[in-house]
Amino acid sequence: MKFSGREVILGIGGGISAYKSADLLRRLQDVGLDVSVVPTKASLNFVGTATWEALSGHPVPTSLWNNVHDVAHIKLSKKASAILIAPTTADLLAKLANGLADDLLTNIVLATTAPLILIPAMHPEMWSHKATQENVERLRNRGVLVIEPDEGRMTGEDIGVGRYPTVERIIKETTTFLEITSPLLGKQILVTAGGTREPIDPVRYIGNRSTGKQGFAIAKVARSQGAEVTLIAANCDLPTPLGVRRINVESASQMQEVLNIEFTKTDALFMTAAVADAKVEKIANEKIKKSDLETIKLSPNPDLLVDLKSFKKGQVVIAFAAETSGDIVVEGRRKCVAKGADLIYVNDVSNGAIFGSDQTSGWVIDSDGNSEKFDLNNKDTLAFELLKRAQVKLG
Repeated sequence: MKFSGREVILGIGGGISAYKSADLLRRLQDVGLDVSVVPTKASLNFVGTATWEALSGHPVPTSLWNNVHDVAHIKLSKKASAILIAPTTADLLAKLANGLADDLLTNIVLATTAPLILIPAMHPEMWSHKATQENVERLRNRGVLVIEPDEGRMTGEDIGVGRYPTVERIIKETTTFLEITSPLLGKQILVTAGGTREPIDPVRYIGNRSTGKQGFAIAKVARSQGAEVTLIAANCDLPTPLGVRRINVESASQMQEVLNIEFTKTDALFMTAAVADAKVEKIANEKIKKSDLETIKLSPNPDLLVDLKSFKKGQVVIAFAAETSGDIVVEGRRKCVAKGADLIYVNDVSNGAIFGSDQTSGWVIDSDGNSEKFDLNNKDTLAFELLKRAQVKLG
């Protein structure tokens, strides 16, 4: 089976069961697939483009004649690693079996070499009709996976074979056919991102330069690999990655409260957030006048990872550290042990490097003291590398 990448097209045929494909879309995302929806014109009578755009996170093309200069059917056919059509109506089966292409979806199918999966759903008499069965046989002979419809109640009073299959069965047969494996499927991944802010008064705060880009990259990649991801975001303006559960916090104490709840439910924690080392002992209720800003008494914040050590029961913990001087590998080894981490990623942020950038470089150090240099690369690449190491430790 030729299947590479994670981008698939979900075609929507013009049957009343089109609404069931909304759940199918979500389940395809759950196994780490990036789904773009291409509805037929008839299907829009049942489910509109707004629904598909909201669920998929992608624009939804509806016509072969929109943005003709993009040659959409060729562009999409090359992009797709696989194409699923659910529901596949009797009309669509006939068109596909005979190589007809009179709209965007059928043009994409005719132009692609990607695996094709059809999920027929129609009235029992239409499914059992000799012409339909001949079309199914012809498609199967070409290597197309045609998933048999279920038996059950149809529109109206009729009962028979032709019902939209259960989403569980579609996912099982699809992943088997495509030999899809999602390395983190079913794993609970917890990610902290951004920089905490410790209030001085209602206007001012103690903060840092972290933007959260690395944490958001890890959350996105983990989700694409099938994980259930919770992202604790401290003062981040970045959009939430598709399918990721987000909890916003501001201060270190707020982050600690959420961590204490979420950590016990997780398989791996990526502590990318830059937590302020100190907080103001007494927060002013009103803005401090400039003339009164002589001294601010600080007290240390707790080390959130150190405090989580007593909660650790088999979770994999990946810590992050930013240094500006000294031997960062030696310091990274010390911190890895002190924080009870399985891995730590340490980078040199002298002169503001790394913060806010799409690039990163540093050292990956494990709890045994082994270190590996990570040369300048984008933060998505580091996310893949760290998740790969976490997966090995998760077993």
